[in-house]
Amino acid sequence: MAPCACSKISTADTLVLGTIQILLGIFHVLMWYFLLILYMGQIRGVFGTYEPITHRVGCTLWGIFFIISGAVLIKLAKHPSPSLVTVALILNITCIITVIIAVILTIVELSSFHSVSYRNYGQAKLGREVSRILLFSYLLELVVAFTYSIFGCIDLLGAAPIFPTSHSHSRFHFAGVYLDESDHEDEQPHS
Repeated sequence: MAPCACSKISTADTLVLGTIQILLGIFHVLMWYFLLILYMGQIRGVFGTYEPITHRVGCTLWGIFFIISGAVLIKLAKHPSPSLVTVALILNITCIITVIIAVILTIVELSSFHSVSYRNYGQAKLGREVSRILLFSYLLELVVAFTYSIFGCIDLLGAAPIFPTSHSHSRFHFAGVYLDESDHEDEQPHS
């Protein structure tokens, strides 16, 4: 497919990245719901219940950021503009920060395991396995968001006017198109 008007990445690639982000976001929200049901079903025992830090802070619910970012990428692919590139870049950077925090919290969760009641051990074990799966999906989201962030920065740098150092030949660069001021010198403003 043809590239977006203000992009170094093709429209198809932008659509694919947005779709992947939306699917990952939906997956994370569904895993949050699964973990909520799983941990709510625990029985209070002598050793207590298993409530990992990722569950308490709603780490998997942060997939809403991925859904919003993916929706903006799809809108950008259909209606490209420099301001939408900026919004998509900001949202993808937010996703990167969110993923880094989620990965750190998941690693902390997986590195420590306290005793729980034998009745809750199966639920705790299943919850830890889900966290391992989520760890890999966080890394996939990090790659997707980082990929678009790189291209978004290139787009924003390419869209900024480049002011010449010499006054003899003035050129401006916007969205991959060079505009010469010398081409428009013949036009005089009407007074």
